[in-house]
Amino acid sequence: MTADDSFGRLDDDDYPAYTMGRAAEMLGTTQNFLRAIGEARLITPLRSAGGHRRYSGYQLRVAARARELVDQGTPIESACRIVILEDQLEEAQRTNTEYRRAAGSANPPSAA
Repeated sequence: MTADDSFGRLDDDDYPAYTMGRAAEMLGTTQNFLRAIGEARLITPLRSAGGHRRYSGYQLRVAARARELVDQGTPIESACRIVILEDQLEEAQRTNTEYRRAAGSANPPSAA
């Protein structure tokens, strides 16, 4: 991979571009918080060739939502579960919308 390829991937929301230290700094939290949400299986950081945790932009947004809940007094395990359920609900709603569109285009209304 060339340097140009690497820079182009920074726009990729799933590309693990951020080190643990940088991710913690961006979120205004500690590295222990990132480890804790990893242990709770909210996010699973990728590992560099040297074994260091690397986070994507998507993972940082998920972590930020968990941090909001923890800052409001929610225990970390509960915050992680809430974020997972919110994500599942959003995906289910998106899927339902797609099914409704597909069903609507398959059965056009008849002219009366």
